[in-house]
Amino acid sequence: MWYDACTVTDGTDLSSRCICYSPRWPSFQAASTECGLEESFCLWSWCTLTLICLSSLCVSSTVSMFLNTLTPKFYVALTGTSSLISGLILIFEWWYFRKYGTSFIEQVSVSHLRPLLGGVDSSSPSNSNTSNGEADSNRQSVSECKVWRNPLNLFRGAEYNRYTWVTGREPLTYYDMNLSAQDHQTFFTCDSDHLRPADAIMQKAWRERNPQARISAAHEALELEDCATAYILLAEEEATTIMEAERLFKQALKAGEGCYRRSQQLQHHGTQYEAQHRRDTNVLVYIKRRLAMCSRKLGRTREAVKMMRDLMKEFPLLSMFNIHENLLESLLELQNYADVQAVLAKYDDISLPKSATICYTAALLKARAVSDKFSPEAASRRGLSTAEMNAVEAIHRAVEFNPHVPKYLLEMKSLILPPEHILKRGDSEAIAYAFFHLQHWKRVEGALNLLHCTWEGTVFHEVSVYPKKELPFFILFTAGLCSFTAMLALLTHQFPELMGVFAKAFLSTLFAPLNFIMEKVESILPSSLWHQLTRI
Repeated sequence: MWYDACTVTDGTDLSSRCICYSPRWPSFQAASTECGLEESFCLWSWCTLTLICLSSLCVSSTVSMFLNTLTPKFYVALTGTSSLISGLILIFEWWYFRKYGTSFIEQVSVSHLRPLLGGVDSSSPSNSNTSNGEADSNRQSVSECKVWRNPLNLFRGAEYNRYTWVTGREPLTYYDMNLSAQDHQTFFTCDSDHLRPADAIMQKAWRERNPQARISAAHEALELEDCATAYILLAEEEATTIMEAERLFKQALKAGEGCYRRSQQLQHHGTQYEAQHRRDTNVLVYIKRRLAMCSRKLGRTREAVKMMRDLMKEFPLLSMFNIHENLLESLLELQNYADVQAVLAKYDDISLPKSATICYTAALLKARAVSDKFSPEAASRRGLSTAEMNAVEAIHRAVEFNPHVPKYLLEMKSLILPPEHILKRGDSEAIAYAFFHLQHWKRVEGALNLLHCTWEGTVFHEVSVYPKKELPFFILFTAGLCSFTAMLALLTHQFPELMGVFAKAFLSTLFAPLNFIMEKVESILPSSLWHQLTRI
């Protein structure tokens, strides 16, 4: 049973009171309780607002009194200390960014503050999918983010040296040429070369740093016998035109085919003959591939496509040369997009390391279907169609693989001659791709416009570490803060009185909205009540 407490007096003695309890229905008790809660909440709200106003008034008066007692030396010390602290933060941020490629404040905010605020820490392997696929992602990053030989590399004598003759500058770095020398020694030499005088000379020639010494050694080897690798060296470095290089490669092909047939018959007679056959196979594949590239550069594109297809059928296991990328570029030149799609379907396999050529060619084919009628305004009004969504997703996948490429395709960055070696998913791969494929993107109407409208949303992502942000926000912020406080310290030191006036004016302006609110509260509340509240 519910009871309600009531106070009873006898009418004569106001001090004599007793408490009695009378039964009530629960509904009446609930109604009275609800009314009491509403009155209590209103009273609590007014008291809270009054206390806030009183505390603000006290703080405002205290701050005003504190500011009036400050001397100019305090402002000098304050601004100088602020400038020193912000400068130290700037130096530490810059050092951390140069060493680790990210902002320390940003990393701490994302790694520690976001989980406390209820966010998800993307860097921690909290889900099972990340832990289960860690080994696969590591293997994929090893195969993708590494240095590869550029499958479309230019000829040193006929193309790279032409740049040197015109500008007087070297187009290739020493590191790049050193990698090429290592490749030549791997592909074109074997342990049994010392048994043949010409091959022994060429084994030393590939290790020479001086180009003239290498060329002289190649001529010396040719005086002894028809050496395929000697013809290769002369075609790559001595020939000044593509036609001359093609002539030398044809001579190399004749010599290389004879060596290949002889070693093929003897490959099962021992490990020495097996290594020699492997070397002769690499030499023959290299010669045929370069002959196909000569045909492509001389305008005989259909002949180049046929040579590449025959080479891929004859040696299907030699994917190290990435001949399919040469084939894709030649088919795009012929605008044979159906065959391009067939090649992509065959080589766009998860078991093979992907490349910018594969990813961006797939995006180009998807964009070709919708780019001629694509309009950002129309897409924002009606939404993206299925074909447009597929094209945008293909562009996003390509940008996630190598985010450097769009700036070169959109001509936001200047192109240079591509190197002989590229870093997968890096800037060098983007240069090599754009150097040969920019014309194919320009040929498809609206493709670059679609790329321009969709690529920026994917440039910074978790899949690739490239490109690194040029400067994090907190470095710019601390640099601006350091400069601003240093300027304030200098001005306060030179003009202490004037800066003190400015500081007081700034703080008074800052507290002006609070003073306005206090004036409104004083005008609304009765003066007697306000006087009693200020005495609490």
